[in-house]
Amino acid sequence: MAVEQIQAGVECGIEVGRGDARYEALRRGFNQRFIATPDYVSVVSSTGEVVAAVNKYLASHRSDEDLHRRLTVRSGGHCYENFVCGNDVGVIVDMGQLDRAYLDQEMGAYCVESGANNWHVATHLYAPFGVALPGGSCYSVATGGHVVGGGYGLLSRQHGLTVDYLYAVEVVVVRDGQHAEVVIARRDSPEPELRELWWAHTGGGGGNFGVVTRYWFKGLPEPPSQVLLHAVAWPWEELLERPERLKSLVRNYGLFFEYENTTRLPASLRGDYSDMFTLLKLNQRANGKIGLITQLDATRPDSVERLNAFLDWITQDLDVEPTPLDRRMGEHAPMCGLVVPTRLPWLTATQTLNGSGDNQCGKYKSAYMRRGFTEAQLDAIYRHLSTEDYDNPQALLQVDSYGGAINLPESGATAVYQRSSVLKLQYQTYWSWDQDANHDGVTDYLDAEIDPAIAAPHLRWIREFYRDVYQDTGGVPILAPTDAPAGGQPEPVTDGCYINYPDTDLDDPEWNRSGESSHRLYYGDNYARLQAVKEHWDPRNVFRHAQSIQPYTR
Repeated sequence: MAVEQIQAGVECGIEVGRGDARYEALRRGFNQRFIATPDYVSVVSSTGEVVAAVNKYLASHRSDEDLHRRLTVRSGGHCYENFVCGNDVGVIVDMGQLDRAYLDQEMGAYCVESGANNWHVATHLYAPFGVALPGGSCYSVATGGHVVGGGYGLLSRQHGLTVDYLYAVEVVVVRDGQHAEVVIARRDSPEPELRELWWAHTGGGGGNFGVVTRYWFKGLPEPPSQVLLHAVAWPWEELLERPERLKSLVRNYGLFFEYENTTRLPASLRGDYSDMFTLLKLNQRANGKIGLITQLDATRPDSVERLNAFLDWITQDLDVEPTPLDRRMGEHAPMCGLVVPTRLPWLTATQTLNGSGDNQCGKYKSAYMRRGFTEAQLDAIYRHLSTEDYDNPQALLQVDSYGGAINLPESGATAVYQRSSVLKLQYQTYWSWDQDANHDGVTDYLDAEIDPAIAAPHLRWIREFYRDVYQDTGGVPILAPTDAPAGGQPEPVTDGCYINYPDTDLDDPEWNRSGESSHRLYYGDNYARLQAVKEHWDPRNVFRHAQSIQPYTR
């Protein structure tokens, strides 16, 4: 089989080891729960240096030796679990210097290197070329992991997922288990093995097949020249007076996207809303408010009218006056000035929404939803958000709008299986160490290591919250069956989980009693095909983590 290769360099990049002043910063990502102790971090700036770094790691182990100290890869450092910065990590390959975004004339496609973050990509594709990736809003997330997991963002309902535009990917792989090589897998590669490797990078998740160094995209969309941004909030004080108020808002919000483009909505709401993306911020009561952020295409003359019609419909039973979104809600900072819909250039609006949050500890969970919320789910949501047993203004359930152009491809066209969902949920809780458990006069990760009680209430809240919302399906958002017999049990409203919001609790029988593994929840019927790709390109399982795709032989 012909494999395109790039001449490997002899240098391994800049190695930062213990004792180096940079080591403390480079052995961790954004989530301070997970801090690794690698032998060193390889800071690479070329594909050749990646090859050399991987080969050096492999050379330190015999071919028949277990790779017990993992090699991991960091692009933006936003992994929600310990997949990159775990206790068993021997080498971290830092991709941050591979950060270009440009038009590759030879490939006839836009090239984005894996260390380029969302904001860098936005500015370097839009200013010179007028195009954009329909990716995430968090500025510091890098493309390395974002794209391969099937990244989405505020343009996705109108233009689809990032992977829907992926033409080619450059990957450093270890096909023989002993030596690294560079391959470029295209959508139209003549070799089926390369086409399958390309397909696996359209949603198969990071850390599974090799080290992604570059992506190429074709047919990227042009974002609207201007968008309408709006942000409002409703006080918890008034929601607590009548619990049905919050439940009605969440119920109507879910039903809007379930009923979209059907006669189940009133005539005033049957227009095209695919350009509208919303983020409903259901904060824990300690925050004081819940919020809603909305973006629409402002070049459409009916954008204000459509926004108002949407707001009127979802708040028809709320009976609470909106207020400014004047406090942090998850990754988003206060947006007081957006209480009146504001027209902004798309790039300016993207900068306005560019949140990343503080460097704290965090735990996350996810769910796809094919329909609106059940009454049991609404009851559980209200109960856990309003509880007095947990007091954290930085805990929330964020409910994003989904569907539209995202749902046009078939579930097997890319590795992203979930192509029939209308909502995407992210459960979040953040905390700081805030206790000097070892009495050294400061707070840091060492306090958390000796005192599990620091994290315990936060982990307990989010785990019990998630379990109770999906109580009827074993504590997790199971996938809709593909072969359910007619007249059987009602289909679940959920459709699994998002690999870019990883959650190792999905493999813990205490929290997952559904009988569906994390691989099934993430990848559905695409998992066996992903395993075949893994078997061919990484049979030694060099690239792995707690929920990585497994070769058939393991």
